[in-house]
Amino acid sequence: MKTHTPPLWIRNARIIDPATNRDAPGELFVKDGCFVDSLSATDRAAATQIDAHGLVASPGLIDIQVHLREPGQVHKETIGTGSRAAAAGGFTSVVCMANTSPVGDSPATIQLIHDAIKRDAVIRVYPTGCITVGMRGEQLAPIGSLARAGIVAITDDGDCVQSNELMRRACEYAKMFDLPLLDHCQDHTLTAGAVMNEGTVSTRLGLRGWPNAAEDIIVARNIILSHYTGAHIHMQHLTSAYSVELLRDAKARGIRVTGEATPHHIALTDEALASYNTHFKMNPPLRTEADRQALIAGLRDGTIDAIATDHAPHANYEKDREFDHAPFGILGLETSLPITLSVLHREAGMSLSQVLDLMTRRPANVLKLHDGAGTLSAGAPADICLFAPDETWRYETARGFSKSQNSPWDGQELTGRVHTTICAGKIVYDQGRITADAADAASTTQP
Repeated sequence: MKTHTPPLWIRNARIIDPATNRDAPGELFVKDGCFVDSLSATDRAAATQIDAHGLVASPGLIDIQVHLREPGQVHKETIGTGSRAAAAGGFTSVVCMANTSPVGDSPATIQLIHDAIKRDAVIRVYPTGCITVGMRGEQLAPIGSLARAGIVAITDDGDCVQSNELMRRACEYAKMFDLPLLDHCQDHTLTAGAVMNEGTVSTRLGLRGWPNAAEDIIVARNIILSHYTGAHIHMQHLTSAYSVELLRDAKARGIRVTGEATPHHIALTDEALASYNTHFKMNPPLRTEADRQALIAGLRDGTIDAIATDHAPHANYEKDREFDHAPFGILGLETSLPITLSVLHREAGMSLSQVLDLMTRRPANVLKLHDGAGTLSAGAPADICLFAPDETWRYETARGFSKSQNSPWDGQELTGRVHTTICAGKIVYDQGRITADAADAASTTQP
């Protein structure tokens, strides 16, 4: 049952809203789940007050690539646990991938996901649908029906469509229904059996290498198809310096392509795999320092549009195997903000506003999420992240909200801590706990 939410009054915050170029001390006022310019004396007396002294108030973070594993893989994660981990990381909107069991290639499965979102999510969760039936790359999924079922994009995430002809037809249908295509850029013929980046480190470790060209070729293919069809193609988790260069050139020519990078690919390199720790095994793999620097440059100059976590939970017994046989992927939702701040703000010298733009307004624009997403402007839904950018804390996966624990940052000191997450005017996460209001938020924040 929905409960009445009192007005909200946030005081003494440093307010950063990249969408309006606002970065100044101030107050935020919320009524009926939306931002307002001010509150009446009566509303102020009834309001829940938050003294945010020492905290940044930003739009709620937005992640356009997460794996919530439901339906079918709930031993790894569920929409409930994943959305709680997202709230703990400051996220108020996430986009979940379609590689579930069954995959999201039918309106019935999409409806099943919507039902779970309404029942269990504590923040906004948006489903995607498949490009091809069964994600097998052989036959187009019913894209029109999936669009009517309420998806925000189509993707065969993790199973890049190899047929250029099929991808061309997918582009034509996607444009018809005004849906972006999210593509995991990987030429399978170049990566069979590969488990890490191809280079001197893979040679030293005796592990099968994964060349940058496997990504570059598909990025180039997608740019050509976007130019040819006019469809919007979004390149997921870019890792290669040459891919960044290709994307930069395509944007300069006005082609409808966008891209994202993950916190782990801008923070780590293939040198991290020296201990054969499977928590550093991911798809696409960690690359070289030159690639890492190219990603940072692409984020700084606007070539790359967003930070996305590619949150990929796996059970402990799945990761605790020989390196060749362990699954790819790591957790990302609860560590995304501190890792991104560490690399882009402290190391690369980007302003807090520039970093937050990559985690709020710009990802919202890539997928055209709900009206008012990614801003603190009056009339927009009151999605807020309150965080201390310089507070150091110890991240422990066993104390996190995800159902899995596969993170390379487990046990490490991180700087930048989320204190409170507010979704549609409801406090869903506060000081390390999911609040009572979070359950009600599930039924009020979904599109």
